[in-house]
Amino acid sequence: MSGQHRREAKPSRSALPLSDVRAFIVENLHLKPAPGLSEIVLYTAHPGSRLSRLRPNDADDSPPYWAYNWAGGTLLARHILKYPDIICDRRVLDLGSGSGIVGIVARKCGASHVLAAEIDTNAIAAIGLNAEANGVAIEVTSADVLAGAPPDVDVILAGDVFYDARLAARVLPFLVASRKAGIDVLIGDPRRQSLPLAALRLVAEYAVPDFGDGSTGQGAIGGVFTLAES
Repeated sequence: MSGQHRREAKPSRSALPLSDVRAFIVENLHLKPAPGLSEIVLYTAHPGSRLSRLRPNDADDSPPYWAYNWAGGTLLARHILKYPDIICDRRVLDLGSGSGIVGIVARKCGASHVLAAEIDTNAIAAIGLNAEANGVAIEVTSADVLAGAPPDVDVILAGDVFYDARLAARVLPFLVASRKAGIDVLIGDPRRQSLPLAALRLVAEYAVPDFGDGSTGQGAIGGVFTLAES
């Protein structure tokens, strides 16, 4: 799940400078294996994390999605681990990176470069820490990539980017334009309500934990999709 493009892609601020956010995450979150992906460790929230301290006083109460495990990213990570040739020696955009789990797995499986697109400043700090903990390097951009031309990459990996209709209306045209530009597109999603299934083709299914849609981390049968042929 990603903060990329939440509320028309306005950057999400933190109550603390980036260096202090990094220190807060290290001190208050647990570094542990990701559910369903024992090869990857992530800084993960727990009941004592008190993540509200990272929000500015005027911020909304949106959950810190980057500190939990969402099905879309886990689905893509599982798929890449099973089929690493998808990204080996290729340039990857991790769209709406969140915790960075998809980009981390892509780098560990041989991607030549990973660009993580994420506008939430707390998530950006988490991506850096999670990448370091897994021994990989990931570039991060806070730009609204959906507003621009198709990026200079070979593959776009998009996990949990269809969680509401407004976002879906921006993401799908971007992915279609990117595919027309010759970029491969893979989407991970547990079939949330705004997923445009009519425009997609199912590639694979996996049972994964999911924190989304108010879940408490119970299992979900989700899919890895690509764009349907037009």
